Amino acid sequence: MRHADFLVEIGVEELPPKSLRSLMDTFAENMKLAVDDARLAHGDIHGYASPRRLAVIIEALAKTQEDRKVSHKGPPVSVAFDSDGKPQPAAKAFAKKCGVAVSKLERSKTNKGEWLSYDAIEKGSSADELIGGLVEKALAGLPIPRRMRWGAGEAEFVRPVHWIVLLHGKKVVKASVMGVTAGNKSRGHRFLSEGAIKISEPGNYLQTLDNEGHVIADFARRRELVVSGVAAAAKKAGGEIVDGESLYDEVTALVEWPVPVLGSFDPAFLALPRETVISTLSAHQRYFPIADKNGTLLPKFVTVANIKSREPAQVRNGNERVIRPRLADAAFFWDNDRRRSLESRQEALHEVVYQQGLGSLHDKSARIASLAQTIAGLLGVASDNVGRAAILCKCDLLTGMVGEFPELQGVMGRYYADTDGEPAAVAKAIGEHYRPRFAGDALPASIDGQILSVADKLDSLAGVFAIGKRPSGNRDPFGLRRAALGVIRILVECELDIDLNAMIDTAVNSQPPFSGSRTGKLEPGEVAAELTSFVADRLRRYFLDRDAGLATETFDAVLARSPSSLVDFDNRLRAVQAFLELDEAASLASANKRIANILRQADAGEAPAVKQKLLSDDAEQALFAAMRKSAETLRPLLEARRYTEALSALAGLRGPVDKFFDDVMVMTDDKAVRNNRLALLGELRALFLDVADISRLAIA
Repeated sequence: MRHADFLVEIGVEELPPKSLRSLMDTFAENMKLAVDDARLAHGDIHGYASPRRLAVIIEALAKTQEDRKVSHKGPPVSVAFDSDGKPQPAAKAFAKKCGVAVSKLERSKTNKGEWLSYDAIEKGSSADELIGGLVEKALAGLPIPRRMRWGAGEAEFVRPVHWIVLLHGKKVVKASVMGVTAGNKSRGHRFLSEGAIKISEPGNYLQTLDNEGHVIADFARRRELVVSGVAAAAKKAGGEIVDGESLYDEVTALVEWPVPVLGSFDPAFLALPRETVISTLSAHQRYFPIADKNGTLLPKFVTVANIKSREPAQVRNGNERVIRPRLADAAFFWDNDRRRSLESRQEALHEVVYQQGLGSLHDKSARIASLAQTIAGLLGVASDNVGRAAILCKCDLLTGMVGEFPELQGVMGRYYADTDGEPAAVAKAIGEHYRPRFAGDALPASIDGQILSVADKLDSLAGVFAIGKRPSGNRDPFGLRRAALGVIRILVECELDIDLNAMIDTAVNSQPPFSGSRTGKLEPGEVAAELTSFVADRLRRYFLDRDAGLATETFDAVLARSPSSLVDFDNRLRAVQAFLELDEAASLASANKRIANILRQADAGEAPAVKQKLLSDDAEQALFAAMRKSAETLRPLLEARRYTEALSALAGLRGPVDKFFDDVMVMTDDKAVRNNRLALLGELRALFLDVADISRLAIA
């Protein structure tokens, strides 16, 4: 048999649950890349993981590499042989390197001369000889921020490695990975199994661990059991799970043998803010809250144990005992925090450093307030509420509740603002200003919340860029990519029609390195340019993800016009996408490419106005007349940003444009006529550029 299924299992101490799925997927992908690079044919690849293991099964992995032809290039013939054709040292050395006699060497002719060459067939190595190195390579590429060492060895990994399984078919691959000699012995559940578990072949891996080790190594299957199990327990309690998606992966990564457990707590704790109860249960204990069909929380929860106990009541009681003090702490903070107003905490923000070089949280709040009020003015929105919300929005960071539950910042600010009697719009804006917190999160619903969120995120972006700590590679400790995408989503989806570039300039110029003594390495204009480019990159990804089938060239056609408003950008992009559906699109895009090339090669610069008296050819006169008519039609459409209608109107120029290029020689010897025709083409190109640079479109 020339191929067999392959299994690698890395047995470790408990892996970080929030990273487990990513580690599993990346390990499988890295193994695919490794065997592909090694020229080992294979079938489907499957990744598996549990708290104590990462595993990959590769179906039908070849037992040897494919042979390959290797071409060797030698010295020039003129150097390899003398005038009598006798081999010189260069030829002999090349033949020795290739392992053949000089007479076996071949000659290859190129436009640079004739060279000695030799084609050899490189025999493929055994897969078993390569596998150890391939696994090491795949593990080295895992997304592990900080690796650890253990014992006396030099190996580094996310957790200490205790066993390795390497099977190619039924054969154990003799190799050492992470300093551990591979075998065919795995291990089961810490408490539900004993001793090593022999894996006879890759195809039996999942079933053997399930039957003998009480381990469900298939992450997807284990997740299904978690989801169905907690749903059934919630239904038994008369409700349904609240926001389970935020926990399913993490809980799946914590257990190898999931057993749902229904628990309860004192109904008096339901007097706490809803988010506080949910955060206490979910974020701190990984319990699933339960709500009735109206969304009202019930004094019950579901947890998932990693063991099937003979005394389930004790497991339930233990989890209930754990949650009581957590909820009691939350109740204490809730009562204690409300004894002081948010406003009374404002001065204390002076004492909290926001970021070295960017002042205190009080300074940041003042910058946010100024920027938010500017944005409100541009949108014609009263600025009193958003200004007040900006001044108070960071005050809840000094409360006991947020200190204990950081994920509730903003949320608790809204509750405390309500308690303080602040206007409802102010409280709502405070509660919304961190949104969107993550990909797919809800956007602020109120206009004040939208403005405040944009101002906060722009200040963060401008500040971190100003002190030279922009993201690099995969590192983004300040979450700037998320902040930029949040600004984009709000401006586009909430249709906030403002000049983003101007707001970036304002945010940058208000930062301490620029508003006071000069300490930054870059000038404000340079920082603003870097930040604008950074946002443009996120904008590209946003639209490419949003619009299925959107070509990069289509995005670039609009970006070339640098619309200052993202609402305007979106309108132009939709118009160009509609234009691409027209029959005239290909011809006009091609004509614009041709015009752009002609003008660039002619180095026309700023062309004078077209002189009608120099238009002697019927085709150029017809084009001139059609352009004048289109310009009159376009003016009100462009002013109203009705770009789709504008491009549809320009599509009517296809006939005159095609006729012009068929009949007219632009680069004629008569300089005056040539310049006049270049000016005509310049005006034609300008008509389209009022919407987008369609010369950039990719049309077959």
